[in-house]
Parts: sequence; C-alpha cells; structure tokens
Amino acid sequence: MRKLKCPTETALSRPIANIKSLLASRHRALLVLGAMLFYCIFLPANHAALAQGKTAANMANSQSITVVTLPNWLDSNGKPVNQALDALETLTNANHQGLDPADYDTAALWGQFTRLAGGETLTPLELQALNEQLTSSLEKYLNDLRNGRVDPHEVHQKFKPRPQPAFDAQAYITEAFQQNRLRDALREAQPQVPMYDALVNAMAQYRLLAQHPAWSSPLPVPQGKKLEPGQPYTALETLTSRLIALGDLPIETQVPLEYDEILETGVRAFQSRHGLETDGIIGPATLRQLNVSPEQRHEQMALTLERLRWTPLQSHRRMIVVNVPEFVLRAYETDQQGNIDLRLRMKVIVGKALDTSTPVFDEDMRFIEFSPYWNVPPSIARGETIPRLKRDPAYFNRQGFEFVKSDGSVSSQLSETNLQAVLSGQARIRQRPGPLNALGDIKFIFPNNTNIFLHHTPAPQLFERSRRDFSHGCIRVEEPVALAQFVLENDLTWTRERIEQAMQAGKSQTIRLNEPIPVVLAYGTVIIREGKVYFYDDLYRHDASLSKALKKKR
Repeated sequence: MRKLKCPTETALSRPIANIKSLLASRHRALLVLGAMLFYCIFLPANHAALAQGKTAANMANSQSITVVTLPNWLDSNGKPVNQALDALETLTNANHQGLDPADYDTAALWGQFTRLAGGETLTPLELQALNEQLTSSLEKYLNDLRNGRVDPHEVHQKFKPRPQPAFDAQAYITEAFQQNRLRDALREAQPQVPMYDALVNAMAQYRLLAQHPAWSSPLPVPQGKKLEPGQPYTALETLTSRLIALGDLPIETQVPLEYDEILETGVRAFQSRHGLETDGIIGPATLRQLNVSPEQRHEQMALTLERLRWTPLQSHRRMIVVNVPEFVLRAYETDQQGNIDLRLRMKVIVGKALDTSTPVFDEDMRFIEFSPYWNVPPSIARGETIPRLKRDPAYFNRQGFEFVKSDGSVSSQLSETNLQAVLSGQARIRQRPGPLNALGDIKFIFPNNTNIFLHHTPAPQLFERSRRDFSHGCIRVEEPVALAQFVLENDLTWTRERIEQAMQAGKSQTIRLNEPIPVVLAYGTVIIREGKVYFYDDLYRHDASLSKALKKKR
C-alpha cells in the first residue's frame, strides 16, 4: 500500500468521486479516503460515543407493532459494504447542503470504518454499535435536511405548521438500502422547494471562489472615499479580477489604467445583485459588499437553505410571497406537476429596521377593502399623531381625520376632550378615504394578530429607493391594481375598470374573497434569479439570530 500523505486543502476540495477513480477497488478507496479525511482533518475518533449506538427501532400504532430491521453496513467478514461508503460520503459532504458534518459524528465514523477497511477487527459489540451509529447519523442528517435544525419560532419566523405526512427517516434509509440505491435516495431527499437546488449549486461555486487570489487581500478605500469613472485606483487589478470571478465582467476583460466605463459596467452589475444603488460609483456601501469574502457568502447561503426547509413557499396552488430583505412581492401559480408560473413581481415598502420591523409569518388573504379607512394604531396615535396635532391643529382637517368613540359615534371635532379619550383608550383616530389616506386606495387583508396587511400608498415616490424600509410594519405595494386583478381573477365580475372605480369611489367597500389566497411574509437574504445570485442586507438581523441559534445546537 502506498504511503499516505496529508493532502493539501486544494486536494481535499476535489470531489470524492475523482479521488475514488484513482483507486483499483472500493475497499481501497474507503481506506485511502477515510484515512485522508480522518487523520488530516478531523479530531481523533470518539469510540465511546460509537458504543452508545441505539438499538433497532420499534414503530408502533394502535393496530400493530412493526420491527424495523436496520441496514447492515458490514459484510459477513466485518468489512464495510459499498453503500457504507455512499453514506459516509454524504455525511462528509453535508456542508454542500449547508449542514455541518461534525453534527453527524463523521470523524468518529470515518475512524472506525477506516480501521475495518485496513484489516483491523472490532469486537461484536463494537461492530453492532458502529452499524447502529451510522444509521443514527444518517437519520439525523435526513431530518435536518428536510425539516431544519431549529424551531422557526425561535428565530422570529412565525409560520404555521405545514400539513404534510410525517417523514420516517429510518424507514427511508432501510428501503433505499434494501433496493441498493442509497446514494440516489439521499440525493433525492433534499427539499423540493423553489430555488433550493439552484442555491446548492451556487454554494459550490462560492466554495471554489474561497481559493481565488482575488480575495487574498481586501480592496482599499479609494482616495476621496469614493471611486468614479476616470479616477486612478491602486487596486484595479484586484477589482477587475474579483468582478470577473463573480460573473459581473466578461472573462476576457483587461485591467485598465484607470477606473473606466468597462469597470463601471461591472460595478453596476454587482450593485444590482447586492441591493445597492446602481450608480457605478464605489462608495462605502459598495466597497463593503465587494469586500465580503466567498466564505461569508457561503455561510449566508447556508442560512438561506435552512430557512427554505421551513418557509411554506409551495403550500398552495396560488400564493403571494413577500421577501422582506429584497423589498419585493411575487404572486405565482403552481400547476399539478409543480411547475411555477410567476404572475407578478413588484416593489414593496416594509417596516423600518430600527423600530417597526415587519413580522415574518403566513396567513390567508380573505378580504379586500376598497377606499379604506385608516384606523391609526394606538402606539402611532400616542407617539406621533397627537403630538403633531398639538403642534399643528390644522393637520387634523388636512389629513381627513376623525374620532371614533367606544360607543361607535363619530366626531370630526378636534378637541382636548377627544384627544384625552384617545389617550385613555376610549376613542380612536381614523383617517377617511381619500388621496391622502395612509393606506392609499386599497387594502388587502389577511387577518392576523399583529394587524399587518398589504396596501397602496399616497407616497409612491418612495418605491424609487433601493432600500425601502419606511413603514410602521405593514407592506406597501407598488402596483395595487395588478395585485387586485391577480387576487380577483377567478371572479369575472371584477374587471380592471370596476377595480379602479372602487378604488377611486371615496367610499369604503369591503369584499370577501371566494377563495382565500395564502400570503407568506418571508425572509431570505439570498435569491437566485435568472441564473444569477442576488445578496441582500440582513435588514432585521434575522440571519445573525439564526446563526446564533444554530451554534447553540452544537
């Protein structure tokens, strides 16, 4: 047997399949690959942990008890079978799915199987424990892969439990093993949700970029704090190389003598993919994004994969999804084959990051209110509206405000008595329908305990901003008529003309939808669109919270 040398990081980054192709037999592949990974990367094997493997599981119901026979990963001579290597490879490459190989005792398993492949023997008790431990690790891997590792409610994601058949990881593994198709079955187990597979492929690209020389040192701050076309820059070669590696410039791009129009085009493409102002100027915000390492992007994508495991993106035929960090709403339909037809895409305005963030949850849209009233929330009334009215009493009539008392009576008289009634909870302030109404001329209602809804706005100019967190928590939509058409398209009586008339009537009208439509307020800082990867700021620090929660699980 040839002498093993500790491989370089570059060598270890090659696919395992390439390493195996150099070897004459499957068992020799196991020996060599296992030794490489075990002795050069992982900590010493924890044999005591392996001895604690669980026994064969009993699955019981009210009718009967079925004993499930665990896969036997060892042949009659105590040597690993071919599918054992498939299992170990999957666990070793758990990071390709945004998971951590260390969570599945990968180091200890490689150590034990490497010993067996090298001719060592284990006691019957050790062999049984090893056999059971590999199955147990695969079970944990599959459950993490399909369901995620944390409870979404722990990290600000208040999604309803999804009605779906329970997944029996042990039965899944056993059946795949018996059919001799474990490798394919483990690959097929990944979540079948939009964008998941594309994100896995993008992660592979960024793992390769981690070794790229363009990130060997950070880009320096330009002279004058920003870089514009026609100006010199000491790191033009690094900047050019980085933009080429990221796909924002053609591979044949030459390094210019100054920051020219070609580089500016690449910077604009980069800015577009990172939620920045596409002005072609490298200022502090753009420079900060340019200096994010591929390793950091890989982690960002791994967190996004975790969210995709429990975000209900494909639970209904017709859906509306708002991705908060992206400031975008999408409406789509899914056919019986799972094909997605994107019907609408529009800009939205969400809650302010500082103090009025938009919650993340899902609920069914059931009503539309045309020419809506706006009932000023008590917190806004106390903190903003009443102080403003005391400074500027004319503001009351200009905005079309009125008081609604607890008995239902309405007063259009601004008085200290009415203001005190609001402060004491005996009345509320509401804004009548009209061009200045804070909700615009339409409101899409999906009843929830946070009083969040979709609506139009009297300030559409804010949609031109790249960062759009301006609201008190509700979501303002850029194209309300188009959204209403999508929501009401199965009711032929609601034509575009009728929708616009109802919006402009100045008289409130609420209708109930014939068919509720799920609305998902999601949080994803990475999006794959038209083959390109888009990154967005962690607006509400939810990525940071998720990362912290995952570390606590280890």
